[in-house]
Amino acid sequence: MAGLTDGKVAVVTGAARGIGRETSLLFAREGASVMVSDILDDEGAETISLIEKEGGQAEYFHCDTSDKDQVEALIKRTAESYGRLDCLVNNAGIEGGIAPIVEGDLEHFERLSSINLRGVWLCMKYGIAQMLEFGNGGAVVNLSSLAGNVGYAGLGPYVMSKHGVNGLTKVAAIEYSAEGIRTNSVCPGCIQTDMIDKLADALGAPSAEEALAPLHPIGRLGKANEVAEAIVWLCSDRASNITGSLLNVDGGFVAQ
Repeated sequence: MAGLTDGKVAVVTGAARGIGRETSLLFAREGASVMVSDILDDEGAETISLIEKEGGQAEYFHCDTSDKDQVEALIKRTAESYGRLDCLVNNAGIEGGIAPIVEGDLEHFERLSSINLRGVWLCMKYGIAQMLEFGNGGAVVNLSSLAGNVGYAGLGPYVMSKHGVNGLTKVAAIEYSAEGIRTNSVCPGCIQTDMIDKLADALGAPSAEEALAPLHPIGRLGKANEVAEAIVWLCSDRASNITGSLLNVDGGFVAQ
């Protein structure tokens, strides 16, 4: 029985660990060839090794998504290596620090914006252009956050960036769905990753589980593979009538 993404080609940014790694592994298990992209080269190589051990096909490409030339090169390399691009997952992002707006640091704001928002826009710009050139349609999934749906004190730049990602998702869906290119956001809650551990440290909490799990009606933190399942499904033909949607994978957080 064919997998959900059998024969497709997927690009995953921020794929060296966490949600990006789990998404890359699941794409490969479901039959896709994967272009694994990150700036963490050693950990990116580990992701490739894990995929190949399971018999999957993948290639690594170093890419800082805030850099126009590197993003353009990533998409070009994918086309050269695999001859098509079907799925684009814009997962690369950073969490930033915690501070009220008036105490915020401009350098931090600009760095976070360059990766979380500019980087997504650049990947969509060049990735969608390549999909249009191939003429086979495609699927884009942007990694947003529960912070793309609600405000959160102290996280102004991060909240701004994720609201912006959701806005880009809606616009791309309007502009390119008629060309067969679907664009959706996945909005995770607090997921067991290095990023959430850093957030717990910034809050002065002994652990992410203790500080953040009670905020979710489901009573626990999410897992990276649970988010990966949503991403890969949205990229599959099973989700053929879904575009412009914001899919919460947040244990009920925003339902409160």
